[in-house]
Amino acid sequence: MDGISLKSITLMVLIALLVWCSSIETCIARRGRHWRQSRYAAAASLSKKQGASHGHGHRSYRNGGSKPKPPPQSHKATPSPLPSPKPKEEVIPSIPPHKGYSYGPQSSVFNVLDFGAKGNGETDDTKAFQDAWAAACKVEASTVVVPAETVFLVGPISFSGPYCQANIVFQLDGTIIAPTDSRPWGKGILQWLEFSKLKGITIQGKGIIDGRGSGWWQDAPYEDPYDDEWKLIVPLNSTVQERPPVPVRNELSGKMPSIKPTALRFYGSFNVTVTGITIQNSPLCHLKFDNCMGVVVHDITVSSPGDSPNTDGIHLQNSNDVLIHSSDLACGDDCVSIQTGCANVYIHNVNCGPGHGISIGSLGRDNTKACVSNITVRDVVMRNTMNGVRIKTWQGGSGSVQGVLFSNIQVSEVQLPIVIDQFYCDKRTCSNETTAVALSGITYEKIRGTYTVKPVHFACSDSLPCTGVTLTGIELKPQQERYHLYDPFCWQTFGELTTPTVPPIGCLQIGKPANNRVQSDHDAC
Repeated sequence: MDGISLKSITLMVLIALLVWCSSIETCIARRGRHWRQSRYAAAASLSKKQGASHGHGHRSYRNGGSKPKPPPQSHKATPSPLPSPKPKEEVIPSIPPHKGYSYGPQSSVFNVLDFGAKGNGETDDTKAFQDAWAAACKVEASTVVVPAETVFLVGPISFSGPYCQANIVFQLDGTIIAPTDSRPWGKGILQWLEFSKLKGITIQGKGIIDGRGSGWWQDAPYEDPYDDEWKLIVPLNSTVQERPPVPVRNELSGKMPSIKPTALRFYGSFNVTVTGITIQNSPLCHLKFDNCMGVVVHDITVSSPGDSPNTDGIHLQNSNDVLIHSSDLACGDDCVSIQTGCANVYIHNVNCGPGHGISIGSLGRDNTKACVSNITVRDVVMRNTMNGVRIKTWQGGSGSVQGVLFSNIQVSEVQLPIVIDQFYCDKRTCSNETTAVALSGITYEKIRGTYTVKPVHFACSDSLPCTGVTLTGIELKPQQERYHLYDPFCWQTFGELTTPTVPPIGCLQIGKPANNRVQSDHDAC
């Protein structure tokens, strides 16, 4: 022992200690074999499926589970600990998925079914629609979903701003029906579904808005307005009709208020789009825009019977920069009605009929001022309508209509294809007035097809004649049905014929009137 150095003894002790530790670790590893082959191996398998390591930070283990033990240490190497299974993400219960729509953890989609709507066509779902809108209103570019294969009974409702976020989408794929019970309407409401004071509102989808208006149509008071052009239509076997016929009465007659609602109205909104949907059987107008700017309507359908009173298809008032195209409009009044305050309106590729055609007016009622300018209507097909393209104003009004183009209008069995009527009166009696809305710069080109009463009716004001009326490529042929046929009629109408017309329209006065009264500043727009 003397020859052995202190360093040699120390080295031998360390070697013995290492051998002893290795045997104990081997025992521990053998005893832990079951853990390695089950839990640790399962974690390794999951790790391979999930990809790279998730790190070694703090984790929370739910449902009472304990934190897994670390893997045993090898004397040869120190492996990195494998991650435990990733905890499941919490499910957001407020917006469960529905057929055809996907939702994320921070969804901006608000399905009316999630707000209590039943969609069975019998339960009143008005509150659910209100609540869904209130939630969507707070989120920019959100979507309110009315899902397909459902029918929602909804009473009068306003989806309103002005504090809503911009660019909300109303995705309509189901059906919304109006109440036929008089109680939700009270003494009368002017609109059923209203969107007001919004920026960037879109209604789209393949759904239906059904006003179920037959009960209202029967109860029209005798003093309700009706189309004054009926005075020009004389059946072969009788005299002029005092009023148009009304539909046969049904079980809803006599139950509804005298004030009838428009089915869908937009008020005071910017950048409005309506596309894809069907609006049918409205008690009054089907679709109305009032005080709106930047309106696009395309690929929609309007449908109600031709004898449903005052059921305009699309009604424009005080609205600018409007585009309407690629739509089918069938109703009991004007397919499109353009009222005072409208400018920059472009309508094309529209099918109209039944109905009363596309009209500017009526304007100037009750001595009011009306201003309409820059209107284009082209590439339109009209079948079995009362009028084709028409301008109608009341005596006693002021203001002007100017810059109007009607182009490439195909008419089929239309009673009055081309109309200017400055003596319009939808009351029983109207007094003669000396003032009028001034009409100038009205162009008709390529108006072709068949008529059943009169091809052209120009009745302009005595005190303020129509000027700048241009006719080009007019080809209208009579088709005898059940009405008296008449020749073209003109009164105080000045302009030019740039091509021969069929039939000849010799009543148009060429040039300008000799004593054309200049509008005062008060009358000018």
